[in-house]
Amino acid sequence: MSIRTERLASVIKNDISRILQKYQNNNMITVTAVKVTPDLSIARINLSVIDTSGSEEAVYDLLNEKKTEIRTELAKLLRHQVRKIPEIQFFRDETAEYASKMEKLFRKAKTIENPDNLEEN
Repeated sequence: MSIRTERLASVIKNDISRILQKYQNNNMITVTAVKVTPDLSIARINLSVIDTSGSEEAVYDLLNEKKTEIRTELAKLLRHQVRKIPEIQFFRDETAEYASKMEKLFRKAKTIENPDNLEEN
């Protein structure tokens, strides 16, 4: 990544975080990472969603429905910094789920290795 794409990704991450606050109905949406293509045409936004009211899929569906509106709001914030506003794509960030899964596997391997030393976690 070039310095320009990294800077733009950082600015988009901050701005998108503020924009997505209005879509947080009984849930928490966190922007975990933004990657911008070298030609600055696409911004891939990784989101972590903690939904207390229903399904996470409903949150992603809503965001994808409102993608044009979100991009328009982003354009208002970025209009003096870039010529063309990148298309936005939302992706599920599964890092926390992966880390939790690996932690469980390590605990299981540890109990198999030392069956006398069982810990309750």
